[in-house]
Amino acid sequence: MLSTKRFVLLLGAASLLAALVNCASNPATGKLDVVLMSESKEIEIGRKAHEELISDGATYNDTALQSYVNRIGQELAKNSARPDIEYTFTVVDEDSINAFALPGGYIYLYRGLLAYLDTEEEMAAVLAHEIGHVTARHAVRQKTSASTSEVLSTLAGVATGNADLYNASRQYATEIIRGYGREMELEADGEGAEYLHATGYDPNAMLDVINVLKDLETFQRDKALAAGQRVPKQSSLYATHPRNELRYQEVIRVTGELDATGILPVDPTAYREATQGLSYGKSSEPPEREDDRFYHNKLGFTFAIPDGWTAERGSRAIITSADDGSARLALGMSRAPKDGDYRSFLASAVGESALNQGKALEQAGLKGYTAIAPAGEGKSRRRVAVLQRGSIAYVFEGQVLDDGDFPKTDKELTALISSFRPMKPEERSAGPRQYIDWEQVKPGETLATIARGVRLPNAEKEIRLMNGYYPRGEPRAGDWIKVVKTET
Repeated sequence: MLSTKRFVLLLGAASLLAALVNCASNPATGKLDVVLMSESKEIEIGRKAHEELISDGATYNDTALQSYVNRIGQELAKNSARPDIEYTFTVVDEDSINAFALPGGYIYLYRGLLAYLDTEEEMAAVLAHEIGHVTARHAVRQKTSASTSEVLSTLAGVATGNADLYNASRQYATEIIRGYGREMELEADGEGAEYLHATGYDPNAMLDVINVLKDLETFQRDKALAAGQRVPKQSSLYATHPRNELRYQEVIRVTGELDATGILPVDPTAYREATQGLSYGKSSEPPEREDDRFYHNKLGFTFAIPDGWTAERGSRAIITSADDGSARLALGMSRAPKDGDYRSFLASAVGESALNQGKALEQAGLKGYTAIAPAGEGKSRRRVAVLQRGSIAYVFEGQVLDDGDFPKTDKELTALISSFRPMKPEERSAGPRQYIDWEQVKPGETLATIARGVRLPNAEKEIRLMNGYYPRGEPRAGDWIKVVKTET
């Protein structure tokens, strides 16, 4: 028999589910949909997920481009089937060729995709497609088809402000980026074409974008064949979306039903100006580094440099020394001990068996040992330490010119050793930044001759792909094309 408390809990859950389940007319399709979520809850989930993405540093750092994308997106949203909700459009700082929408009007466009689009109309087509997912409530409908417990736990997180909501939000984003499936993707194509038309864009721009996707599929197939690899069945873009051929046919059907009335001319310079200088590939932003730290790019470690000290690379060690010459600390490398006996290893490394005031170290995921080596003939006391990272042992040996200053200076030496850690991902250098540069084709130039000045693997194929000339074709003299430049 159920206890009274358990019965009440089950009754409460059933009541909550009954209150949430409702048949609502889909604003995009007009059909009745069984949904487990109110519009306010849908928007709240999207907002929470958006806040997490932004806090994770997902936004591409280009105010003018963000403003441009937002302006186009807002115009399309006003002509959508859900114009009354608040939409947010964000360019994501990733080189992936993708776009996605979260519940409640949060739409994301990857900068990687922008490099392969040529016009404002094409960008608008991508945004319109994602708006179609929002207006048709695809995120809600997809989640409705999931288990009731998933939906209730997500809603409970929204209602209570539980920290687990963030995990649910991230799961939402992951599922949505993977795609909604054939029926919903085709539905978003059709809705997007209508929103383009209503806003004054040529709905055939949706076909142009699908041509880009088809070229990407061809490019990936050709790369696989050239490398002797298995040919992928689909592009990695929208991996669970319907085959592009099906989408192509569906959009042709929808756009064929829309007349040319109301289509407005679009300034071709707007998209060029907005994407001029757009980061290409992985190297979007320079590494985020502090001025008072030393960074070793190859080995991936960093440590703080005290005020009044300077760090220099030597042939055998990195030497950090006080500007007045009163003290220095040498950092060398050796093979790490296999037995984890850091004290014995350190004593052998610095040539001193009698170590004083020793203690184990554990910092930033690294383990080791530090101690004071006693003064010897012609030597003052030394601060010594070892830290193991992988198979490498980093050995520190700090020396003070005047032993009477050792207690004071040792604090600086100890602080420097304590600041040693692996570099964070945002601190690592991705190499010279590459960016999109729009250029006009000169008489006599071909994509092959232009690609000779581009520092990319398969440069000609990449330039063809990003300008709509893959696998063949040539621009005319005076045409604008995108090339990739490398900062020096």
